[in-house]
Amino acid sequence: MVQLSRRERKEQYFKKFSTILHNYERCFVVCADNVRSTQMQQIRGALRGSAEIIFGKNTQMKKVINNQLVRDSRLEKLLPLLKENVGLVFTVRDLGEVRRALESNRLEAPAKAGTIAPCDVTVPALNTGLGPEKTSFFQALNIQTKITRGTIEILNDVPLIKKGQKVGQSEAVLLKMLKINPFDYGLQIRQVFDQGCVYGPEVLDIT
Repeated sequence: MVQLSRRERKEQYFKKFSTILHNYERCFVVCADNVRSTQMQQIRGALRGSAEIIFGKNTQMKKVINNQLVRDSRLEKLLPLLKENVGLVFTVRDLGEVRRALESNRLEAPAKAGTIAPCDVTVPALNTGLGPEKTSFFQALNIQTKITRGTIEILNDVPLIKKGQKVGQSEAVLLKMLKINPFDYGLQIRQVFDQGCVYGPEVLDIT
């Protein structure tokens, strides 16, 4: 297999993206935070034949779009949406169908210390199966427990982490001990671009 130079790869990317912009009139703007390459391959496989996924440096994507504005000025609405770690999912299929495909390819993930929580995390009241020697750990987190048949039982549901809060080391260790993976990651739809109109994904919920 011939190894392409950096310039050739760039030219290939520009050509592919330009062709997609010519062939499609609508897309999802998606955030790819915490999505790993193996998961991205799964998503591409799931959407093969029904959607085209484009990622790249925001400056490169903007350059390709700017070059297409003479042909279709509506594409200008995409430019301010290209910020942070985003990509574009183009399709001619039903948008709800493609969204369901994206949602079905989200993966559960543990809470790692230092990461920002994408959602609230609550530890349910349950018997942890852990021995009494771990009691002090729960006390340090102000979690009420009792010993039931030699194991620690959490008495009440405990709001542990708020959305947008940084996950602490103790919270991460606790969730790992309880075998709780509270987060799930995938391509998150931020906006929908449809023939020059931009709206939020909640519009897709209207039937």
